[in-house]
Amino acid sequence: MRFTVLGPVRAWRGETELLLGPPKQRALLALLLVRAGTPVSLGGMVDVLWPQGPPRSALNVVRHHVGSLRRLLGPGGGDRAAGPVVRGSGGYRLDIRADDVDLLTFRCLVEQARQAARDGSSPAATDLYAEALGLWHGPVADGIPPDIRAHPVFTAVDEECLDTVRAAAAAALTVGTPDQVLAPLRQAAAAQPLDEPLQAHLVLALAGAGRRAEALATYRAVRDRLAEELGIEPGRELADAHQRVLDEHAHARPPAVPPGPDAEKGRRAHPGPRAAPPVRPAQLPADLPVFAGRDSELAAVDALSGQCGFMVGTPRAATVITIEGMAGVGKTSLAVHWAHRVVPRFPDGQLYADLRGFAPAAAAVDPGDALRAFLFALGVHPQDVPVGPEAQSALYRSLLARRRVLILLDNARASAQVRPLLPGTPGSLVLVTSRSRLQGLVTADGARPLGLGPLNDSEAREVLIRRLGAREATDEAAAKAVIALCGRLPLALAIVAARAAVPGFPLASIAAELREGHGGLDALSGDEADARAVFSWSYRALTPAAARLFRLLALHPGPDVSRHSAASLAGLGPREARTALNALIRSHLLAEPAPGRYTCHDLLRAYAAECLRTEENEAARRGALGRLLDHALATARAAVDMLLPHRAARETLPPSHSGTASETLVGREAAAAWISAELPGLLVLVERAASGGFPVHAWQLALTLELPLDRRGLREEQITMQRAALAAAEQHGDRLGRAHIHRTLGFALHRVGAHEEALAHLGRALDLFTALGHRDGQARTLRSLAFLANSRARYQDALDHYGRALDHYRATDNPRGQANVLNEIGWTHILRGQHHEALPQCAAAVARHQATGDASGEGAAWDSLGYAHHHLEQYTQALACYRHALGLYREAGDRTLEAETLGHIGDTQHALGNRPSALDSWERAAAILSELGHPDTGELLDKLHGVAADPP
Repeated sequence: MRFTVLGPVRAWRGETELLLGPPKQRALLALLLVRAGTPVSLGGMVDVLWPQGPPRSALNVVRHHVGSLRRLLGPGGGDRAAGPVVRGSGGYRLDIRADDVDLLTFRCLVEQARQAARDGSSPAATDLYAEALGLWHGPVADGIPPDIRAHPVFTAVDEECLDTVRAAAAAALTVGTPDQVLAPLRQAAAAQPLDEPLQAHLVLALAGAGRRAEALATYRAVRDRLAEELGIEPGRELADAHQRVLDEHAHARPPAVPPGPDAEKGRRAHPGPRAAPPVRPAQLPADLPVFAGRDSELAAVDALSGQCGFMVGTPRAATVITIEGMAGVGKTSLAVHWAHRVVPRFPDGQLYADLRGFAPAAAAVDPGDALRAFLFALGVHPQDVPVGPEAQSALYRSLLARRRVLILLDNARASAQVRPLLPGTPGSLVLVTSRSRLQGLVTADGARPLGLGPLNDSEAREVLIRRLGAREATDEAAAKAVIALCGRLPLALAIVAARAAVPGFPLASIAAELREGHGGLDALSGDEADARAVFSWSYRALTPAAARLFRLLALHPGPDVSRHSAASLAGLGPREARTALNALIRSHLLAEPAPGRYTCHDLLRAYAAECLRTEENEAARRGALGRLLDHALATARAAVDMLLPHRAARETLPPSHSGTASETLVGREAAAAWISAELPGLLVLVERAASGGFPVHAWQLALTLELPLDRRGLREEQITMQRAALAAAEQHGDRLGRAHIHRTLGFALHRVGAHEEALAHLGRALDLFTALGHRDGQARTLRSLAFLANSRARYQDALDHYGRALDHYRATDNPRGQANVLNEIGWTHILRGQHHEALPQCAAAVARHQATGDASGEGAAWDSLGYAHHHLEQYTQALACYRHALGLYREAGDRTLEAETLGHIGDTQHALGNRPSALDSWERAAAILSELGHPDTGELLDKLHGVAADPP
């Protein structure tokens, strides 16, 4: 095997280059290559592959990719047990020779070059450096997703290569052979256009190679770039290089360049293997790279944790520590920084939840939602989660018993939001941040509070230096003024530092702007500081359109907002919205964590809400919310229509408000991505529509999202949303809306086993649809009643319901509805064990779906046919049917049902005794469900691991 990572990630077996799979799998191989020979924990893999925070399914996805790499790289490409990817120390490592991967060969050559230089043999050192740099073909792991490649594990190797280029250039110039390193020096200089020592080497190397004019042109280009982008003149080293070229002394040895920091410096020894639980969550957010100060507070948290034995030995009692303080004071940064320091003390993992306690009320996280997310993270299958908060809390406490887990609960509003998430036994530690005093936790739960105030003057000064650099923070008087006017609040200082980093905005001018500011956020005001000014000077400098958009964004309930949603809020066209959003980003009032997605800090959102209340009247606020709801409903319906084009007839949309921005989704992937990105906000938006006087939007949006939520297995979210929609329809007296939502709510309740309540809602839906003469609604409700009857083993009741539904579809000449019912009748026969009776029903469903062109419906019927054949032990026919279904699901882009059929194929392959093929089918199914975050992932993985563990 041969590998490259100094440039694109590639692998060969002999002369054959291997296809390395999807982007995250390629990135995982890149991680193993840059850490070759060193174990990488599963948690470490998750941190690298999901820099913005992992989904619940992250560990399952990583395990799938590891398994795929082990098969791909094993002898012959298929040996699961052998190959270079091996288990070790709680993770995996790539076990390869140095000459099998370019990075290890590169490092060996560089070390030999350094030794030659130490021995005084500059020519030999130059040759070795040149040979090493001949292996460097671009940024490390070029081609993997950019956000992953930005992780320090990769950028450290980039810096290692740049250090080598600098050392090679110095050696080559010493012996008068700059041509040897000119190509990699050009490459490095192009990648780092503001690195003055590197550019100085390039200027001297070009002159030494007889390219004096190019050397002078290079200097001028760098000088102009420094002036334009940083507002500075060239430093001494670059200026000296320029002067030497002018003096025709390009062969002189340039000033020595300090070597880069040792890549291993400060690295902690990898802990020895531990006995870990089956699922070890690692959910901490990334530490703040420029964290500064807080030494006494960090020591205080150490002391509080140490009182309960976390510093040494076994903990004697469960510990809850609260970090309390005003908004913007740095509670989260302190908690995350401390948590990263103590990760080794908690071998069973870390859980994290942003409770959003001070976000808009509708967006705050319900503790029950956080509790279920923790249960999933701890490996509980969603179907095994008990009904009711008390039972769920009991299961959570049982799982944490005898484990040592660090639990960080961020932005809690009150003790009641935290209490369901506390462990019941010693061993784990809970760290809570809040803007409120959580006296209930102190009194009733023994929490140890730590009050966090503003930074002291020296710490605030250190924050500015860390963020700006020592040169930019030398104006003592301006720095002191800025620190005082920002109230020594870390958030305010960060915003000021971002402003000061822009050329042309020295600290003195920013201090003057702050002095001229007026007004203040009440929560951040004090005798000497008014942090509202930090926001207001940016806000007041905006164009009217950007300022209006900023304050209207406070109406959006989601964690982030899309460009089109923002445009709808403000009634702007796409170009005007883009201009306004870019202005907000430049002013640091918004961030763009992903292309086309925008977010801001809670404190800035609070400031925007203040501006909204004072500068927009009720009619303007209602109009903005109406436009946002128009956009959300129309785009959600378009996305679902694209993904499920043959679903049931839609109701007429409410009249659209003027100024609503339309969004065109191109292709199924774009539709699926839009739903995934928008879903958190859409769920809250249904409640916002219900409470804000838009009942039709509320129930139509809930109806539109029914199938996407069901396919993703988001049962609790579905129920919450449908209840809000039902309340809106009932308050408005909307019989059609009530009928639809009684049906969707009844179906969702059936999914979680609440059969009696489900039956009551479905009964009301059927009565309303009957009174309205709505035959399609009656048929769909009858089918839901049949699903419920089947789940309770009342198969004859189910067949009766299906018979009545079929009559409605025949009366309305709905061939697709008839085909669906025929397939569902066939499935009911399968459930009864009447597999022969199922075959003609499912075959008829296939024929009717073919006539209507419904690929997804036809796939479902083929899958049912395959399932019947499988249980008749007609395995060849079963596989043929399943493969028809698989092709159709892929054609329709229905990944959930594709995974279901892959699971059925694996069952049939296993029944035929073809164990390797069965394992492969189940793994592919599990990978799809894991990527979707579907609750059925766990059940499939259990089967997969169980069969894989059995002897062949």
